[in-house]
Amino acid sequence: MAEKKLRSPIVSVLGHVDHGKTTLLDYIRKTRVAAKEYGGITQHIGASFVPLEVILHMAKPLIEALKRHKLAESIKLPGLLFIDLPGHEVFSNLRRRGSSVADLAILVIDVNEGIKEQTIESIELLRARRVPFVVAANKIDLIPGRVSRPNYPVLLSYKQQPERVRYELEKRVYDLVGQLAEFGFDADLYRNIKDFRKKIPIIPTSGVTGEGVPDLLLILLGVAQRFMGDRLKLDLGPAKGVVLETKKVEGAGRVIDVILYDGILRRNDLIVLGGKDGPIITRIRALLMPEPLEEIRVGRKFRSVEEVVAAAGVRIVAPNLEKALAGSPLYAAKSMEEAQELAKKVVEEIESITFKTDKVGVIVKADTLGTLEALVNMLKRENIPVRLADVGDITKSDVFEAIAVRSSDKYLGVILGFNVDVMPEAKRLAEYENIPIILDNIIYRLVERYQERVKQERERDRLELLKRLVYPAKIKLLPGYVFRTRDPAIVGIEVLGGTIRPGYPLMRPDGKHVGEILQIQSEGQPLEYAKAGDRVAISIRGPTVGRQIRPGMILYTDVPKRDALERLTTYSKELSPDEKEILREIIKIKRKTVSKARPY
Repeated sequence: MAEKKLRSPIVSVLGHVDHGKTTLLDYIRKTRVAAKEYGGITQHIGASFVPLEVILHMAKPLIEALKRHKLAESIKLPGLLFIDLPGHEVFSNLRRRGSSVADLAILVIDVNEGIKEQTIESIELLRARRVPFVVAANKIDLIPGRVSRPNYPVLLSYKQQPERVRYELEKRVYDLVGQLAEFGFDADLYRNIKDFRKKIPIIPTSGVTGEGVPDLLLILLGVAQRFMGDRLKLDLGPAKGVVLETKKVEGAGRVIDVILYDGILRRNDLIVLGGKDGPIITRIRALLMPEPLEEIRVGRKFRSVEEVVAAAGVRIVAPNLEKALAGSPLYAAKSMEEAQELAKKVVEEIESITFKTDKVGVIVKADTLGTLEALVNMLKRENIPVRLADVGDITKSDVFEAIAVRSSDKYLGVILGFNVDVMPEAKRLAEYENIPIILDNIIYRLVERYQERVKQERERDRLELLKRLVYPAKIKLLPGYVFRTRDPAIVGIEVLGGTIRPGYPLMRPDGKHVGEILQIQSEGQPLEYAKAGDRVAISIRGPTVGRQIRPGMILYTDVPKRDALERLTTYSKELSPDEKEILREIIKIKRKTVSKARPY
């Protein structure tokens, strides 16, 4: 049996905004002199194929310097297929069950700025999808004093830099090594790595001059062939892919852009994919590929093709694609019977991502299956339960779900939306019912904003509860400071320990309830509270001075049993040692005086 051919690895590019993802990708993708001489770069929908010949030509100086002259013969991969739609949402849609359609990724980090918000987002997505990656330490052309060598391998251009520039580059790269270590990744400059399975290679690059691009492409080829042979074996059976995007195109209606990761897709093939209302079974009318252009994002023209072999990106024109789901799996079928069986598989896969339960949890909506899955996985890692997860804009029914949750747990009665809108009637209902809706277009930031909201709400509730709980306190009625004997009694006191507030009940050392503090004043000004050491005047509703209370008497706050338990358990840390001692005195008094039938 002949050995299976290897397909091109699918490579995705991720990183923080403005760190040079698009510039680097544009440089790789552009049909430069080398590409024109050696067959050019083929443009796909959402992807660009860089042939092996182009990579080897660009990396020729590096290959010669490394004395790897037989490298060209040893590499069996046809080239690299780059996903040329940079963005976390696109990467999220590159999903297949349990992993990612992307075989490898380039994490682009500005070597001058280091790890930023969306870098963290990228790292979380790569970790969740279990995608091996290399780091492009980009924008080395901005290091002061650097002498640019366009298109040159960085391993060679490094040696031609002034010593100060070499020092600066190494310093910035090793700062990056330290930052990556904080996320659990062992990384190093690629020239220092002997086993690429154990360390993340860092390749200094410039998307402007092309320096380091030969090194980057060669490393990607080597890692893919050496460690991904089985995954990259090409199956020439029916196609398997993922819906990257859905869009409306004039003259063609609703179309889908698909990344094929296995098999062959032909015009007139029966295909199965996920839809908003269930699986879609349809037949391909046309397979479209862009005509070769210098810049594939502008003025695209398309040509119809009869078949496409993985790995590739292709636009599919077919009926009934109006409700197609981005991020959905796509399968080609040999017959309607097989298509119906595959439809069950598609439903099962989608239902593992979209779900509705009766449990208490947050409501989650996202724009695509891929982003929904990534968001739900992150919430699970943070131990945040999810009640409902679905694709699409936020509707009234989502708000009703959040209302139901709030009755059991106010902190979970929240709607989280990633890259979605809120329908007007849902917004009105949420505002009326005071249901929080948190929206963002960065997954980890959305989760962080929810966590911060919960933290703030819990702290606010804690402070409110502490205000309602009666604080343990001990006061002394000062002789010579009786200002009114009754209705209410107004006396001068010293707070011996703890804190008193208006509304606190008071009791005598024998446990007898004597009244309630109405107001606290100092020099004629009302106070919210008085603490240990303060001498203030208080008005007390209930007692008469000379009968129930008298000057020189010690009084305690009459702490209810529930408040005492809260203070001793949940809020024990809020009490000082002296306050704990006063609370113990209060409990001892209460236990002596209350009925044995209802112990304190």
